This record gives sequence, C-alpha cells and structure tokens, in this order.
Amino acid sequence: MGFDGVVRDGTRQARRVAKGRAVGVAARAGFVARGALYALVGVLALRVAFAADGGQQADRGGALTEIADKPFGNALLWLLALALAGMALWRLSEALFGQAGPDGRRAGKRLASAGRAVFYGVVGYSVLAYVTGDKGSGSGSSDRQSDDVTATALGWPSGQWIVGAVGAGVAAAGVWIAVRAVRRTYHKHLRLNEMSTPVRRTVDTLGVVGGTGRGAVFAAAGAFVVVAAARHEPGEAKGMDDVLRSFRDTPAGPWLLVAVALALVAFGLFSWACARWRRV
Repeated sequence: MGFDGVVRDGTRQARRVAKGRAVGVAARAGFVARGALYALVGVLALRVAFAADGGQQADRGGALTEIADKPFGNALLWLLALALAGMALWRLSEALFGQAGPDGRRAGKRLASAGRAVFYGVVGYSVLAYVTGDKGSGSGSSDRQSDDVTATALGWPSGQWIVGAVGAGVAAAGVWIAVRAVRRTYHKHLRLNEMSTPVRRTVDTLGVVGGTGRGAVFAAAGAFVVVAAARHEPGEAKGMDDVLRSFRDTPAGPWLLVAVALALVAFGLFSWACARWRRV
C-alpha cells in the first residue's frame, strides 16, 4: 500500500472512531456537564437577585466554588472536566468529519464546530486547572478577567476597532442564539420521534426559554464590550457576573434578573435533554 493509500485508510479509521460509540458517549457527558454549569449559574443568579450583601459570584467561577464546597466536590469537578473534554473532542470530530445530518459537512458548520471545540477545550482546561490546585484559573472573577483582556486589547494598534468588532460579534451571536431558539431550529438535532407528546412540549419550552435567555446574556455582554470600546474604558466590559447583575439594576428591579436566571436554569435542563435525545 502506497503513502496515499495509508493516508486514506487512516482517514477512514479516524472517521469510524469519530462516529463511534465512545465519542457519542463523550458528547452526551459533555451535555450533562454543560447543563450542570448553566443550571448552577442560574441558581447563583437567583441568589444575587435578592441578596442584600450582593450574593455569591454568578458565573463559572462561582459554580465551580459551589461544587467544590459539596461532599465529594473534587471528584465531581474531575468528572466535569473530563465531560467537557469529551464535548470538545466531539466538536473537534464534527469539525474534521462533519456534523450529523444531510448538510453537516458544510464548511460553515464545520467551522462553527471548530470554534465550539476550542471553547469547550478552554472551559474544560480551566476546570481541570482549578481541581488540580490553580484556584485562580477556573474560579477567578469573570468580571476581572474581562477587564484585563479588554484593557490589553485596547492598548493594541487599532485596539478600539478590534474590541468594538469583537463586542459587536458577541452581541450578534446572542441575537442569533435567541432567534434560533424561538424558531426551534434545534428540532433537526433531536430524535423527536422518541419523545412522548408531554416530554416534547416540555423540551420545547426549555429550549425556547433557555435559548432565549442565554442569547440575551450574550447580547448584553457584547453590548457592554462595544461601550467599552467606544469610551476606551476597559471597566465598561463586563463578565457574566456583572452582566447578570446589570439586569437587576434595570427599572424592572430584581425580577428581570429572576427571569434571566430561570431561563439559564431552563437551558441547563434543556442541555440534559440533549444528552438523552441529541443526534451525535
């Protein structure tokens, strides 16, 4: 067998592994982990809504601290890190060999999967760093990290334009996430025929409410980054904790934050439904 034949054979074997049971299990574990993080952030945001002392940090760092403080917390964090690594591996396999479905090999979808693979890889690494002793890596304030990154970027040549473009992109992604949720585009990824009518209605409610709330948080975060660029003020950029608190500071008071927090919990539950019925 020549070199080309070896490459073709290796590619076929890699594709079989990517579409195999092990990667499917890793993907479902990743959805469970994603659901746990979003549900916990939602619960922490509910505490923030009515806490006189400001409440605990309502972001990934706060969620990790919450888990670590529980019995067997470190073991749970190890499982979380491995599950997120599994999600990253599955998304990487989609980037290399295409998503499930008739149009799954389109360049745009594969590029999106590559971006998600990087994102979940970074999140999984932060959890792993936290559980192995680097508490500042996984649980550092998202607000402080956002300030630091924005300040650095604003110092670059054309930094204001770069930061503004990134903020606009994040805001647009938030709107896109919310619109897709309302249009129920997630249907094409779910095995709806395996659900009873009550279960399907429940999953639909969780998907629409959760996706819309998640999109609103992304859109608000992006808008704050645009403001930071326009004013050349890094402090105007906000991490998830400050973004959620900004909902509390609107004329609607804590109730808007309560609605967003419940939507994040709903997205967490929807992620668990994806772990059961998603096509992978």
